[in-house]
Amino acid sequence: MKNITTLFLTLLFSISMLADVSQSEKDALVKLYQSTNGNQWTVKWDLASPISTWHGVKLQDGKVISITLEDNNLVGEIPEEILNLVSLQELDLHKNQISGAIPSSIGKLKEMKVLDLSFNKISGTIPSSICEMANLKNLELYMNLISGELPMQIGALNQLEILSLFNNEIVGQIPSSLYDIKTLKTLLLNSNKLSGGLSREVANMASLENLSLFDNKMNGQVPFELEKLNKLKEMNISYNMFNGLISKNLAILDTLNMTMINDKGVAVLLEVNTGKNTAIVSED
Repeated sequence: MKNITTLFLTLLFSISMLADVSQSEKDALVKLYQSTNGNQWTVKWDLASPISTWHGVKLQDGKVISITLEDNNLVGEIPEEILNLVSLQELDLHKNQISGAIPSSIGKLKEMKVLDLSFNKISGTIPSSICEMANLKNLELYMNLISGELPMQIGALNQLEILSLFNNEIVGQIPSSLYDIKTLKTLLLNSNKLSGGLSREVANMASLENLSLFDNKMNGQVPFELEKLNKLKEMNISYNMFNGLISKNLAILDTLNMTMINDKGVAVLLEVNTGKNTAIVSED
């Protein structure tokens, strides 16, 4: 009897090892496979094999913590069931043909550190729930069809280091909370339809190394506070409607030397203050 019990427990353990993860998480992965035309993926999953062998899936303690399927010919939409992968820390679907909207409740994935859905055909807005991902360090949604405004609460992502949203259809102003993210190193918002000014609060972003606002509809004075960003190595804020005097330092730092579009739609260079390296700021 003892031997039978031992054999049964061994068999049960073997089955559980084969399953790798909970049924709920396996169902979520299978739904992702089905929703993105898995049969046509470049590297397919063998659904009959242990999940630990599936391409791009990383497990830890029986939980799915990473899905990396970049450039793998995924065609379709991200299913809501992906929200059941509550331990997911990385989702990289870069350079596929994902369409539809980002799941509105994606913020339920509290452990997420890297979310890369760039270079797809994603439409709709950036869900406000994304701001609930307190551990997020890397958010890349560039080269999509995303519209609407940036979430007002985006500053809640106080661990964020990379925010790359270029080449979309994003409108409105930069939310004031964004300037509160002191960890941000790369901010790429170029080639959208952003309007309004660049706040002097940009000086708060002390870790910023790369800033690109190129090709938007932003206006107002170029804030001299940009010079306080000692770690800034790359900047391109040209092809907006910024105005006013700028310093030599900022003109040199900008990739296109502060080339702006005036009210007649003509490209013009901002006037450089030749007297000093630092811009003279007017109270007007």
